[in-house]
Formats: sequence, C-alpha cells, structure tokens
Amino acid sequence: MKRQVSLDIFRGITLAAMLLVNNPGSWSHVYAPFLHAKWHGLTPTDLIFPFFMFIVGAAMYYSMAAYALPRAEPQTRNIPWLKIIKRTALLFLIGFLLNIFPFNGAISEWRIMGVLQRIALCYGVAAILVCVLNIRQIVMCSIGLLLAYWALLNIETVPYGLSTNVVRLVDLQILGATHLYQGFGIAFDPEGLLSCVPAVVTVLAGYLTSAFLGQTKTAKSQYRSLLLYGIIALVVAGLWHVLLPINKALWTSSYVLVTSGFAWLVLALIIYLYDIKKHHSWFKWAQIYGSNPLFVYVIAWIFAAILNLVKWTDSAGNAQNIHRFMYQTLSNFMPEKMASLCFALLFVVVFYGVSNFLYKRKIFIKL
Repeated sequence: MKRQVSLDIFRGITLAAMLLVNNPGSWSHVYAPFLHAKWHGLTPTDLIFPFFMFIVGAAMYYSMAAYALPRAEPQTRNIPWLKIIKRTALLFLIGFLLNIFPFNGAISEWRIMGVLQRIALCYGVAAILVCVLNIRQIVMCSIGLLLAYWALLNIETVPYGLSTNVVRLVDLQILGATHLYQGFGIAFDPEGLLSCVPAVVTVLAGYLTSAFLGQTKTAKSQYRSLLLYGIIALVVAGLWHVLLPINKALWTSSYVLVTSGFAWLVLALIIYLYDIKKHHSWFKWAQIYGSNPLFVYVIAWIFAAILNLVKWTDSAGNAQNIHRFMYQTLSNFMPEKMASLCFALLFVVVFYGVSNFLYKRKIFIKL
C-alpha cells in the first residue's frame, strides 16, 4: 500500500508549527495568532493539536491495514490487542513523564493528562474501532460520537462555562483537582477524559481521509474532493457554532468539524502544489521534519525544560537561566514580540537540524 507523500508533508508542517507555538521567547510577548483562543473561538494555533491527531489517524490507515475491516464484507474480528495496548500505554507513559520532568514536584500535584496522553487514549479507541467497523460504519460512529458528546455537555445547566462544564466535573471526580491543568486559573484540563470522546473523531477523520486518498486515483480528484469536504465542514461548523460554541479546551463537536475542515483544505493545497503543480522542492524540508515526529516532539520538550533549569545569578544579582538570557539578548536588538517569535523560530530551526541528521542516516524512531 503506497503512502501519500502529501500526508508526510502535512505531518512535518504540523510538527514545526507545534514547536513554534509551544516555545516563544516570552509568554508575555506573543503575537495573537500564536496564542490559543481564551475560551470560545478559534486562532491558527488552535488548529495545530487537532492536525497532529488527524495525522495520527491518517498513519493508522497504513499501520492497521492488516487488521481493518473491509468496506462491506463481514469478517472475523481480528484485533491486535497487544499492539494497541502497548502503543497506548507507552504514549501515555511518555506524556506523563514529560509532565513531571524533572521529577522534583510534589506527587500530589502531578498532572496526569496532557497532549501525548490524549493521543494515546484516542489512538487506542480509534484503533479498535477500525478493526470492528467498516468505512461506512466508521462514518456513522463518528457522527454518533459527536452528537452524543453534545448531549453530554448539555447535562449541566451552564454547559459551556469554564467552571460548570461536565468535562471538568468528570475530571474532578476521577483525577482530582490537584492533578489537573491549572493554567485557566482554576483546576480544568483541556485534555480531559470526557473530551477524549470527540477527539477520537478527529483521529477517525484522519483515518477516513487516508482511506479516501488511497482509493482515489488522480491528484486532481483528491484535490477537488478535499476542497469540497473542507468547505462543507466549515459551513456546518459555523452554523453549529450558534448552538454549540467552537471551543478547543472542551474539544466541542463543532470544533472537531472546523478543524477537520481546515485539515482537508490544507491537505488539498499541499496536493495541488506538490502533486499537480509539481513543486516538490518546496516541501522537502517538511518531509524531513515529519520523519521522526514523536522523537523530535519529546526531545524538544526536554530541551525546552533544560533551557529553564540551567540557572545562575548575573552580575546585577538577578536570577537568570539560558532561556531568559537568550530571549533578553534578542530583545536588545528588536521589539519584544519579534524577539519572542525569533526565539521560537530558532527553536524550530534547531530541531530541523536534529530531524535532518536522523533522516540522512535513515534513522526512524517509532513505537
């Protein structure tokens, strides 16, 4: 089964964008498009995590090809439980260890959920679903999950409030307040347990996209269809937003539609430029960047943490660390927001170098 180069390009662009928005020179000086929406709404940054999950689903089409159910014919369910459980557990464990690195925090305050943990749980559920459902059933299941999640959110009287949503209430009961993300001013985890339900659909959207691309022979047909799907998804999401706000932190069903729609549009653009217009040289860097996505994400996280951990006291008696020193050096030559962006761009360039080093030596690290 031939892999779609466009998906590899999409993965590399997404990883580079994730490192860019996660590593500004100063969180106090960031251009608005590089920040998440405060609650309801959408910024370019809000597209990156669902794009990453979309790509997980797209890759699943190839990794689970031997176990997936055919389009229509029933067959004996052949679920590779060991493979699914192993990958889910490893992803979750790595994500959890990144949360608590450098392991000097109080156990009672360790955050349990996170980016890789969400990917792990959603991968595990989606992998089982593609083994027991055919393509049509996956589509119907996805619609059902989005509608069911909408209904679950509305169990509460104020369903979309920060402190009153059912996602937070479930996490408080199961995980406990001190094990949740505290960045919203109260205990609330944007990678909560219940909001993994619609996030599974984001993974399935990627899977269905790979299935579609694999069954569509010409690049022009792929481009036109993805363009149409993207526009339809954005229109439906915009209409649904009136009743169900687009909200990344809650991963609302309308958010799944709008981010999947943008994923289809971006993928359509890549196919147009790479496969139709043959601008192959434009995207070589993205293929390289996406060749070891998990490994690069993990070491980039650790590297960023180390930049803040190496500390000293400067000649003026002020506490200093490598991250702050580099940012302050840049801000001596340019405005603060530009210095913050340049720091992030340098971070992206450094890890392109890491990706390129591994790529040239044909080293591909996977779980």
